[in-house]
Amino acid sequence: MARIVLVAAVALVDADGRVLLARRPEGKSMAGLWEFPGGKVEPGERPEETLIRELHEELGIEVKEACLAPLTFASHGYENFHLLMPLWICRRWTGTVVGREGQELSWVRPQRLREFPMPPADEPIIPHLLDLLR
Repeated sequence: MARIVLVAAVALVDADGRVLLARRPEGKSMAGLWEFPGGKVEPGERPEETLIRELHEELGIEVKEACLAPLTFASHGYENFHLLMPLWICRRWTGTVVGREGQELSWVRPQRLREFPMPPADEPIIPHLLDLLR
């Protein structure tokens, strides 16, 4: 039976309707691929708490839980584990988005999301964003 890994992710949407993607840095699995910001849910942590923590650590922004709206989820089997990834959408935060861990960031128009190579679990999320952000 595959181990289930719970990862919370968010589609940050700016005032121009663009979505933030972060590039996985060298040395991490799937390095070079683009993904939605977020991270692994720690024991005893709710996914919303994970996002608030990760967005502060990785991007230097403050997000209030009330500004996180659940959108969809991904369920994908990798070789050594099964990924379950709920995705929230967030349009309001405080601070300026900066890659604090050296990761490359890109604000992307929804129609261009498919031009960025992503991990297999992230790709099925694109249609949901396109429907929402038309």
